[in-house]
Amino acid sequence: MKAKKLDSKGNIIVGTTAILIVALLLISIFVITTMTLIKDSNIDSEANDNFKYIIDDYSDNLEVLGRDAIAEATQKVYNGLPIRDSEDQISKNLDKLLDDENNEFKQKYDIDLSSEVMSVEPSDSPWKVLFKVKLNGKKDNNEFNQIIERNASIEGLRDPLPIAKLTIASGVMAYDDKIHYKTALSAYMLVHNFDSPESYIEATAPMTMKKCPYDPYVHHGDPGVLRDCLDTGYFHESADGSCYLCRLEGKGKCPHYGMEVFIQTHTPLGNESLSCSDHVVFADHYNGEKIDPNDWDSLILDSSHRKKYGLVGNESY
Repeated sequence: MKAKKLDSKGNIIVGTTAILIVALLLISIFVITTMTLIKDSNIDSEANDNFKYIIDDYSDNLEVLGRDAIAEATQKVYNGLPIRDSEDQISKNLDKLLDDENNEFKQKYDIDLSSEVMSVEPSDSPWKVLFKVKLNGKKDNNEFNQIIERNASIEGLRDPLPIAKLTIASGVMAYDDKIHYKTALSAYMLVHNFDSPESYIEATAPMTMKKCPYDPYVHHGDPGVLRDCLDTGYFHESADGSCYLCRLEGKGKCPHYGMEVFIQTHTPLGNESLSCSDHVVFADHYNGEKIDPNDWDSLILDSSHRKKYGLVGNESY
């Protein structure tokens, strides 16, 4: 008996079935491949996110480490050791701190890091110092090579200028959050033949860097403002004053945008003497007069500083 041949209808069914089977196989392969790629992509994405987190964490720490490096330089000045190049000194301090940080991150995240301080510079604000650090990082297949810039605040640090300028051998002292000049400043003035050096015997000035909130400064002429400023010990922005990096080197003024602070006299004398802004005392050397001749604690100011701070009358502040 002869086998029956498939008619056209049977051929169509067989062919359709074969096509469906092949299509299902291809779809299965596609789905499996896609799932594998998604899984690998998720792994890579997770690794990238983890790497980015590590680099961001490191970068954010630069602000704190930069401030610590500045504080180390300040401590060196207060220990009686001169700093000739503050940028170089702070760079060396920060490089050491970054070496420790690199080792810590290696232990914590198993990441290979190398860093180099490229520069330490004054910033547009006298209250911050700009750091540029070249950072290289490698973990698994991820790499990072870039120069990171961060600003570190100097607020809350000690003012190095009086110690750096006069040296601790002069007898200037720092305690109770104040610089106590004792006879050091009057001796400095006497040596340089400035008027009425006796007016600055026992003069004092703020020690901790605090940004004055009374801005614009003409408000110091408002009732009670100058007294609060002096009692709190605020520093003021000044184009004539020296920046923190130059203060570390004992420079009373510099080409950068800096700050000034009042050196307050405590004397019954009303003699004309150096205007009490610190850049005037240590660099510009021009005279002023007491705001209130009857006040032992009155500031000695020239006309331009009186105008700047709104202290233009004969009133007591």
